[in-house]
Amino acid sequence: MRLRLVGRIPENSNVRWVRSTCGLCSIGCGVEVAVSDGKMCGIRGYDHPVSRGRLGPKGVGQWQCNDHPTRGKTPLMRNQDRLVESTWDEAMDRIVDHVNRAIAEHGASAVAFYNSGQLLLEEYYTLSKLARGGIGTPNVDSNTRLCTATVGESLMQSFGADGPPGAYEDFEQADCIVLFGHNAAEQSTVLWMRMLAAKEANPALKIITIDPRRTATAKAADLHLAPRPGTNIALVNGIMRWLVENGHFDRDFVDEYTVGFAALRTLIEPYTPTHVEAITGIPAWQLARAAEWIGTSPRVVTTCLQGVYQSNQATATACAVNTMHLVMGKVGKPGCAPFQFAGQPSSMNTRETGADGSYPGYRNWANPVHMADLAKRWNVPVEILGQKPIAAPDIFEQVVAGQVKVLFVMGTNPAASLPDRERMLGGLRDVFLVVMDPFADTETVTLADVYLPTAMWGEKTGCMTNAERRCNLVQKVVEPPGLARSDFDILVDLARRMQLVDRSGRPLIGYTEPREAFEEWKACSKGTIPDYSGMTYEMLVERGGVQWPCNSDRPNGTTRLYLDARFPTSPERAESYLKDLETGHDHSKHEYEKVVPPRDRARLISEAYHPPGDEVNVEYPMIAVSGRLAYHWHTRTKTGKVAELVDAAPRVYVGMHEEDAAGLHIEDGEVVRIVSRRGTLVAPAKIGDNTPRGVIFVPFHFGDPETSPNSVMPALSDPASKQPIQKHAAVRVEKTDGRRDAWWRAP
Repeated sequence: MRLRLVGRIPENSNVRWVRSTCGLCSIGCGVEVAVSDGKMCGIRGYDHPVSRGRLGPKGVGQWQCNDHPTRGKTPLMRNQDRLVESTWDEAMDRIVDHVNRAIAEHGASAVAFYNSGQLLLEEYYTLSKLARGGIGTPNVDSNTRLCTATVGESLMQSFGADGPPGAYEDFEQADCIVLFGHNAAEQSTVLWMRMLAAKEANPALKIITIDPRRTATAKAADLHLAPRPGTNIALVNGIMRWLVENGHFDRDFVDEYTVGFAALRTLIEPYTPTHVEAITGIPAWQLARAAEWIGTSPRVVTTCLQGVYQSNQATATACAVNTMHLVMGKVGKPGCAPFQFAGQPSSMNTRETGADGSYPGYRNWANPVHMADLAKRWNVPVEILGQKPIAAPDIFEQVVAGQVKVLFVMGTNPAASLPDRERMLGGLRDVFLVVMDPFADTETVTLADVYLPTAMWGEKTGCMTNAERRCNLVQKVVEPPGLARSDFDILVDLARRMQLVDRSGRPLIGYTEPREAFEEWKACSKGTIPDYSGMTYEMLVERGGVQWPCNSDRPNGTTRLYLDARFPTSPERAESYLKDLETGHDHSKHEYEKVVPPRDRARLISEAYHPPGDEVNVEYPMIAVSGRLAYHWHTRTKTGKVAELVDAAPRVYVGMHEEDAAGLHIEDGEVVRIVSRRGTLVAPAKIGDNTPRGVIFVPFHFGDPETSPNSVMPALSDPASKQPIQKHAAVRVEKTDGRRDAWWRAP
């Protein structure tokens, strides 16, 4: 057992340790939190099935921000140009008045909810029921739209429904691990530790990293492929062509369990190693070596993350990676899994409960039978359900256009994180904005009409499900500060004040405690693909989480999906009738039935390569990409309040190749200006930041208007998943006055 402890344990104090789950990323590490005199004072890992005693730097420091001076402790309401303290009754009355008026004058779609991938399952379920079954608005989505919306869409396209097929233990059992656009060393630190441990135990294990930058992950890999930004699909097509041409595919599996092989073979035929090299810049010998390792390894695990999901042809690329596994027959077996990876700790829950662009239990919004079943379980009119969900980019376009009158923002900071930032800020200033957040100092809170202080990790109880479908319990260990309330309590109160009722006249939200909400969710999910009906809070604590489906047939949960190679693609079971990957058109059931595979077969999907929309030219000759740092999370709402993490990564920078910098006479630490077709950012240059020629890298955590990479990113989204493209902006780099930033420090 390896324990890791960070904290300030008071001497001679009565410290108690409470088991919980880390609340930062999607790995779902087990932690024990130290509490003394009603305050958190430390954290350590324990022998949890996921983390095995390990913690990453962000997880180690997370408890420190709970007592930060910027925590919100009382509701605030706007009085002309400033926010002033109010009571909960005053704040909620104002909110309910605006919501009711918006619905009466403009309809239910005038109300929108934009939530976070860091809340709890019970909160998402309550939000979904309130918004979809009570108010009747289709405008519900999560900030996971910006990072992992492509996950669910690609899994639906390939397999018929959302849900990662594999388990983390597959990394230890694999012969080859391929990381597509997944800088695991910085984003998924503890899982990366498991990969390195697997490599140490089995030196024959091959690790391939696919990333334009030579990241810490790439440096430790056995092979690093560095494609030009926006060319991922050409690379995957090239790998598949090599596999097929060299006989490294499972013809029996393809014939019995999939459809579309003939069309796929025609599609990938032009993607020879030399053609792929011309598109991607990857030498033909590297492509061949990667394909050979993948094809000759009996067990292969792949992961995709933001380098795929925030790039050109995101859904098509993610589907192509799924297709690569299907072609080889490497799905549903130990050591074989395509991980369409989640980023945030509870992003799986947003999709399962319908708090993003979906409906609870992976029910298909266009399937009348699915909607009738949900209406029966909720006891609401079926007519209020089945509306096409509206994705976050379209919600914010409605905000800018004045069509959304009331916007709830829950636990996220869109004023800092949205692409095409300046235009979006105008919409946030004009809408009636309700912000529910633990911190009162975010960029979005400064624009709020009403601010509601919320409890955060460690101050409330509920579940988070990680990227291997493992549901873990997060325990309440301390009280929230001041008058702060959990998002769960606020939503229950909102439903009560709006007098939302079911068909029998009973309160729509009939519970008041998270455990009661979990029990109702279990009943709502029973018989669906993400079936939680066999779980209990006690089981989750005792076992270190349980992987769904967990029910009477599978009382111990399910390690892997699709062991029988049967997939939920039939019209009766499919979560979606699919979208056209190039246009985003939602197919009707009739259209789907024309192309539906023979029952229970997976679909082999890819697309031809198309150049990115924001093309480089003489005026904008370079490509800007954004990404993560190991020491920060999103817009630093939490990590920016932990001194050790701030000291490790104090501010934004522009990573540049040495030759690009020399050509512009730019020195290390010198302040430069990045200009795109939409805006600018100003930051010090970091020369030789493992960034290839013609590319600049900017960490996205810093939301200051002058330093946010979202100020230069295009207002483009993947047609199918509606996920914004944040890995490809055509830019130029300009010298400023030659000064060095006072805060600059080289690593």
